[in-house]
Amino acid sequence: MRSPVLTIAAVQPACKANDLPANALSHAAAVRAAKAKVVVFPELSLTGYELEAAPVAATDAALSTLVEACAVTDCIALAGAPVEGEDGRLHIAMLCVSRRGVGVAYRKCYLGGEEPARFSPGPGPAVLDVDGWRLGMGICKDTGVAEHVSDTVALGIDVYVAGLVHMREELPVQEMRAASIAREGNAFVAFASFAGPTGGGYERTAGSSGIWSPEGDVLASAGPEAGDMARASLRGTTTD
Repeated sequence: MRSPVLTIAAVQPACKANDLPANALSHAAAVRAAKAKVVVFPELSLTGYELEAAPVAATDAALSTLVEACAVTDCIALAGAPVEGEDGRLHIAMLCVSRRGVGVAYRKCYLGGEEPARFSPGPGPAVLDVDGWRLGMGICKDTGVAEHVSDTVALGIDVYVAGLVHMREELPVQEMRAASIAREGNAFVAFASFAGPTGGGYERTAGSSGIWSPEGDVLASAGPEAGDMARASLRGTTTD
């Protein structure tokens, strides 16, 4: 049975390049501040968009601070990180962090730029159940691939969540994709977009994370700076 309310936040914490312990601490602080059941973070948020970063293991002790924050707040955190599969291949992933620990919820399917030189695509769309709410997932380029969006929607989602890294001038594309996915899926959308400088030539990222209604209307939005967040409480097809 689906809970009547799902409180969700899309956050954009400050990030230090290749510093997992520091970033785990900033993620934990964001989780505590958000006061939400689900907190979505940007693409590769735990390392920065540093394509050479070492893969993050679910058992890494540095993540204990984030697990603890999720336990205290009864939160599911969806954080971005590079991971290594059992076959040795690397993926850009969305980690699911909760009081139970850390697991891989989703692996990016559509790679762009220099990513294919290091990473392999994930196996396909996935859904995460949170209190009966079905969350479809994407990472950055996935959100602009029609087949990926339609295949995710076909899984019967209530919310589409994604972590992004976009240039400041790409903000209109970010917003257009969110509204389009919301209307196609008749689902809420939560985009967590990187804020502040990071690797890969991203000296000025878009930030402006947001949450959209199934009609494609903006329900909550963050500013362009690191440390801001968007937060909304979802009720069926309404919010408060």
